Amino acid sequence: MTRIEVLDLGAPATFGQWHVRAGDPVREGDRVAEVLIAGAVIDVSAPVSGALAERAARAGDALPPGTVIGTISDDEF
Repeated sequence: MTRIEVLDLGAPATFGQWHVRAGDPVREGDRVAEVLIAGAVIDVSAPVSGALAERAARAGDALPPGTVIGTISDDEF
């Protein structure tokens, strides 16, 4: 499993929404979610190819740097 973590964005971050469902295949670099900071929307990309295994964040969740918002399985799709 590979974790999808929130980087230090230099400002308080809030989870926006998911763009994929658990079980959906993703390729490295695909947009999987969005995070909100100071009125801006930041896309979160898949760090590896696989399938989204878990969605651990929900809309409105506060996201300190390093927060794991989901995981991607290493299984081929």
